[in-house]
Amino acid sequence: MKHISILLLNQVNLGSMENARLGLLEANEYLKSLGKAPLFDVQLIGMSEVVQLNGGKFSLKPDQTINQVKHTDLIIVPPVQFDIRSGIASNQDFIPWIRYHFCKGTEVVSLCLGAFILGSTGLLDGKKCVTHWKAADQFQKLFPNAIYQGSELITDDHGVYTGGGAFSSANLILYLIEKFINRDAAIYCSKIFQIDIGRISQSEFIIFVGQKEHGDEPIIQIQEFVERNFQEKISVDALSDKFNLVRRTLERRFKFATGNTLLEYLQKVRVEAAKRHLEKSKRTINEVMYDVGYSDTKAFRDVFKKYTGITPVAYKQKYGLVEAV
Repeated sequence: MKHISILLLNQVNLGSMENARLGLLEANEYLKSLGKAPLFDVQLIGMSEVVQLNGGKFSLKPDQTINQVKHTDLIIVPPVQFDIRSGIASNQDFIPWIRYHFCKGTEVVSLCLGAFILGSTGLLDGKKCVTHWKAADQFQKLFPNAIYQGSELITDDHGVYTGGGAFSSANLILYLIEKFINRDAAIYCSKIFQIDIGRISQSEFIIFVGQKEHGDEPIIQIQEFVERNFQEKISVDALSDKFNLVRRTLERRFKFATGNTLLEYLQKVRVEAAKRHLEKSKRTINEVMYDVGYSDTKAFRDVFKKYTGITPVAYKQKYGLVEAV
């Protein structure tokens, strides 16, 4: 029997917490249907005997408090909701508790924004990890020593597991079920909860928004120029002349401020524009390619797939306008 501690955080995302709990309990049901003993002893663990959530709308009682847990095999940290910094502050007592059990051999899982709690323990330093793409910039600023894997849906690094978005964290639970039981159990649970077990990337869900909170005004001006003129041919030399910056200085400051090279930034802006066209218009792939500044089919396809994980054709089929029957 594996003892699973799901943390009943202050400001917890209830949906994600329940997804994890119900997924593991369903795996137990699968084992029982085969005449086998259930594997997972799933318990909610809180800092106090009653946890108030959503401004007092819900009161939940954990199965145990952190002071009562003597041993656990796996700790699952669900996402916090609302403000991340206050979420970290209001769950400070969990941080040394997680570290203590990890040092005793317990494995640790974070779901979506739960990575911010896990990151606060220091256990993500030097380890591959991921969180929801929308919080990526904030996460990397707070935890620069973590090895952030932006396009991944799931990471597994020496007893530390992380997952992307709150609902897609169900894929991480399936991954754990497969790892601790077998693939048949994971497939069964994926069918029960109607989850695509084959998903490995969150790239196609990422909406690129250029980071402009860095305060470097000339770089912000260059970003805005690129975003207005991405259909045109843009070179670093031309931007250097236009904004009166030495090329090497421009490239260094741009990378430091945005986390992207100029070429990467231009590519991401173009791909984001292409995604919007593919979602909302009836333009052909070639028309969209020309609209966003590409003239070579292979180059467009390769760049699009680099940042979304799928081809323009596949993206249009999945997210494009549905023809009326």
